[in-house]
Amino acid sequence: MKTSKSAVDQASMAGKAVTRNLGELLWTQYPGHFNQALSKAIVTPATVGSRYFDHRISCYEPGAHVEAHVHKIQEQIYHVLSGEGVLIVDGEHRLVRANDVTFIPPGVVHEFHCTGTETLIFLVITSPPTDDASHI
Repeated sequence: MKTSKSAVDQASMAGKAVTRNLGELLWTQYPGHFNQALSKAIVTPATVGSRYFDHRISCYEPGAHVEAHVHKIQEQIYHVLSGEGVLIVDGEHRLVRANDVTFIPPGVVHEFHCTGTETLIFLVITSPPTDDASHI
């Protein structure tokens, strides 16, 4: 299924439901992500016209990481599906693995490293989808 910008606009304006299959989405290494820290944008304003959510699946190879960063207004949930890594939250190192879920409120510095010997796979749910307060 290819979703064009006009299809996204039409779906969001008409309030239509959108179904996506992960196989149709490309892996992307976003800025601040290193060593095969890849993500697929599943539900975002650009992909399906969502207004309140950014939902991604991430796949980090051993040694991959996202650098320390902080969000002004965004809340995030990291839900680990498989593998293990170290999530550093305001300087505290937390070993996380399958079935661990972490809520990160705005203003909390965080970074995530795949420290295991297998691929770390996790969901990232962010609301609102942009850290710009003028878009709320």
